[in-house]
Amino acid sequence: MGYPFLLKSLQRLILLIGLCQAYTSESNQEKAVRDLLIRLIPDVYSSFEITVDPTIFNDDQISFKILKTSENSTVKITGNSGVAAAWGVHHYLRNFCNCHISWDGDQLKLPEILPNASVELRSADRYRYYQNVCTFGYSSAWWNWSRWEREIDWMALQGINLPLAFIGQEAIFKRVFNNLGLSDAELEEFFVGPAFLPWGRMGNIRGWGGPLSDSWHIRTVKLQHKILNRMRSFGMKPVLPAFAGFVPRNISRIYPDHEVAKAERWNNFDDKYCCPSLLHPEDPLFAQIGERFISEMTKEWGTDHFYNCDMFNEIRPVNDTPEYIRSVGQSVFTGMKLADSKAIWVMQGWLFTDRGFWTEERAKALLTSVPSGKMIVLDLNSDGSPFYKKFDSYYGQPFIWNTLHNFGGTSGMYGYLDSIGMGIIEARSYKNSTLVGTGLTMEGINQNYIVYDFTLDMGVRDSVTDVNHWVKNYATQRYGEYNEFTDRAWLLLKRSLYTGLAGRDATLIRRPSMDAFSPIFYNVEDVILAWDNLYEVSNKFKGIKPFMHDLVDVSRQVLQDMFSLQYLFVVHSYKQRKMHDLRTSSKTLLKILYDMDTILNTNQQFMLGPWIESAKAAASLEEKSQFEYNARNQITLWGPRGEIVDYAAKQWGGLVMDYYIPRWTLFVDTLRECLINNSTFDKDKFRQKVFTNVEQPFTFSKKIYPVEPIGSTLHALEQIYETWRPFYTSNVAIYRKLTKKLKEKRLQRKKKNGKQNQL
Repeated sequence: MGYPFLLKSLQRLILLIGLCQAYTSESNQEKAVRDLLIRLIPDVYSSFEITVDPTIFNDDQISFKILKTSENSTVKITGNSGVAAAWGVHHYLRNFCNCHISWDGDQLKLPEILPNASVELRSADRYRYYQNVCTFGYSSAWWNWSRWEREIDWMALQGINLPLAFIGQEAIFKRVFNNLGLSDAELEEFFVGPAFLPWGRMGNIRGWGGPLSDSWHIRTVKLQHKILNRMRSFGMKPVLPAFAGFVPRNISRIYPDHEVAKAERWNNFDDKYCCPSLLHPEDPLFAQIGERFISEMTKEWGTDHFYNCDMFNEIRPVNDTPEYIRSVGQSVFTGMKLADSKAIWVMQGWLFTDRGFWTEERAKALLTSVPSGKMIVLDLNSDGSPFYKKFDSYYGQPFIWNTLHNFGGTSGMYGYLDSIGMGIIEARSYKNSTLVGTGLTMEGINQNYIVYDFTLDMGVRDSVTDVNHWVKNYATQRYGEYNEFTDRAWLLLKRSLYTGLAGRDATLIRRPSMDAFSPIFYNVEDVILAWDNLYEVSNKFKGIKPFMHDLVDVSRQVLQDMFSLQYLFVVHSYKQRKMHDLRTSSKTLLKILYDMDTILNTNQQFMLGPWIESAKAAASLEEKSQFEYNARNQITLWGPRGEIVDYAAKQWGGLVMDYYIPRWTLFVDTLRECLINNSTFDKDKFRQKVFTNVEQPFTFSKKIYPVEPIGSTLHALEQIYETWRPFYTSNVAIYRKLTKKLKEKRLQRKKKNGKQNQL
């Protein structure tokens, strides 16, 4: 460590960044917040008076003031930007009115007389960042303007001022490549389908799920205009894309004398779909294309001077020398600054997870390839594996601490609240820290909202909070009132599911095999007890949307865990060659899935239909079949041959019925056949059989799934609870015994492998 000049330099840097931002008038920002209020609380929006005054605190933090007195029925909120004012609205609704606004639904039961308040609040950092490049595939691939409008409102209410804005960039690249002489046919082999755009943008794949039509390009360009206009109306500074050096393979037809290389193969994709060409960073064409892209893009949409670019996402540079790596960084930034002299490069730090490659020397070559302060590093997985310490606060470049938490947008309740709370405070107090913000970088949204809500809340704190106390407040605000049962339920969930990061995987979403068990790191009985408490007050809170979401989610989690434990009994019965036990345990295993599908289908947020129908709605008539295939493939096989099978798995009604149940039915049938024929389970043969008979056919299916809930959540819950609560109690002893035996075997295997490694 040791940057004695760093604090003063960082202050100058923040001032520089502030000066280069586009300007939206205070009156327009005030109007944006008032319009948000009309959409959010149409009956009482007039009770709020919004003022935007950039001078209220005379610093670069996001700040607001709230004043409500008994003498005045109006809540006066003043922010130093539209984002700050909207954040102030949310702070008042949440902390004074016990309201809740989230992806899972809103709870907006305001009191008849709005409470008095006197608050002055400033964020602890300059930036509040939002989104991962992968979120545009796993969550928002099919969103229309209505859904984007809702999300941008949510961003503003959370005080997010630095959001990623990646829609429509392929249309800009098409213009640039066409102008270079590449044909539309050649671009069809380059652009990937809508569900896979993030990985095409990062050079991981090419052509897979494509092509992209002119109608798609027209639609996304128009949509991006709306997105950027709305973001800017709040005073947000959208982060736009930049050129990373990846080009269509046929670039050599036009520029035969220019040096190109094939990008590294990613996740065993065949050559047809992998490895786009990569321009040599010292080739002048690299910077020329980078300049043309940004010039064309800013001509279409304008700019706020922040650009994201990721060259080495899970692929290594074609040359491992620090000199080459430095030249790549310089070329990327040269392309930016040729088009925009005020450019700031925003880089995801996920590449550094390849610890075997990214030594300090190589990382420093990349990070210092641009002037200090001209790059902001997203420490992407700070909640799990931060890198700012290893790379000495990124050698002077400012960075943002992020909660990544989720991969693939998978279902399942998990997280590590204590680690997030301590991690953010530790990053702020780190010697010579260049921290300038906190953010959310989950790969997919619509899961584990508590994790992200907690991260956002830590953005205003300068000391570690009492997490249990925070969780109790969360339950009160989420459901609108304090209740001893919901309070107890969330403390149990915090003690179990939200004490670690190892819960993203689940046995039931794994391709069936003899070793498909996903270890459970928490006490399942705590989850069962939380379920008991929510069930106890299910009638009382049945009209509260976030509660009904949680009732389904916790029920799903209980069944997920019960499935994992029952799977151990199935495998045990097979290994003991007990046919009767295998039949009865297999029947129970599948019954769990049937009941899970039933309760998932009672809540729209847990249904397959909306995902597929939104994909078809985003398509022209000619594209509907292609887009539906994109949607189905991403959440199952993720590639033509299952290259990343189940990475983006979802526990959704309809998907459980037509994908997971057939897979597990085939598995238990195969085990029974093995006992009958006195043969052993052949993992490779089964893998091919399940791919041919279940997985691939699902991706090509055209079955229509409902988009509206089926049946009553409370009715389904009553039947499921009465079946599985006593079942767990009567079988917990054997589950514990099987789990203990499995842990002992894994420990023995680990010790054996350790000795072999020493040899």
